[in-house]
Amino acid sequence: MTIDVPPSEMSRWRAVVRVLRSPLDCLTCALLPASCALCGSSLPLLSFAPICESCWTEIPVLSGPACSRCGDALDSPVTTLCRACRLAPPPFVRAVAYGLYQGRMRDAIHALKYGRIYPAGGTLGRMLGEAIAQLAGEAPAELFVVPVPLHRSKYAQRGFNQARLLAAEAIASLRKTQPQWRLTLAASTLMRLRATESQAGLTPRQRRLNVRGAFSVSDPSAVTMRHVLIVDDILTTGATARAAAQALLRAGAASVRVATLARARRAFGPAAAAHSAVAESMRPPVRGSTSSVSGNAIENQPSTSSFRSFMPYRQPSF
Repeated sequence: MTIDVPPSEMSRWRAVVRVLRSPLDCLTCALLPASCALCGSSLPLLSFAPICESCWTEIPVLSGPACSRCGDALDSPVTTLCRACRLAPPPFVRAVAYGLYQGRMRDAIHALKYGRIYPAGGTLGRMLGEAIAQLAGEAPAELFVVPVPLHRSKYAQRGFNQARLLAAEAIASLRKTQPQWRLTLAASTLMRLRATESQAGLTPRQRRLNVRGAFSVSDPSAVTMRHVLIVDDILTTGATARAAAQALLRAGAASVRVATLARARRAFGPAAAAHSAVAESMRPPVRGSTSSVSGNAIENQPSTSSFRSFMPYRQPSF
């Protein structure tokens, strides 16, 4: 049974609910105070994901000139392809991302992956959906959405695959904003055959060698002549995306595109690198994070206890 309520009446009721809920939120937060998992500030209102609005607003949408193929920063204003794509074109048609892998974006991804704050996957998944929407004018009407898989040893250690969680949330969001698009989640299509070394700290060449031959398709007939969208949380040099795309194309996929939540971009020239380093040093660190030096880069890595107070959140089911 449904009750038809005029839009104006519905809006009025929603406004009343918000007014009534606000004091309740404030009272609950006063009795059971909680802090933002990223910046440590007190949460003024109840939130399913313990991340404050200020931290979410610190994640900007990716902008500026970018490679039309992989989405990396351009090293020359007179070309539409970056140097890497000019020298060795990737097997995928195009890669898109929501924001840069730095600042609060990196903190939020760490909170999801290492802190296991699963509710953060809802907002991050909607951001991924906005990135995928960039393909709406060019991608086919039907896409096979394939999350980058974890090896079974890594899955057992982490307990979930963040790429699969983000893909599911993004598809749910796009069904509302892009109803004409038919997106099918195929979480078991791609398999990781071996436990690869962590890509962090590796050179581009080491990254390519690390993931070479690491992926296989469980059922080639399922992707034959299908248009595939690979989904992951981060794209750095694109080595993982290239290896996964190659495996899908060898299995018979008609085309492959890539969408990630975040994109690591190169800074060209000493001035750009210095500006990035100064901006990062001025940003407040994640609560409980520790600094580790890898090569010439300093990166905040979350400690095991960083998000310990939020461990009661349950793992999502699919």
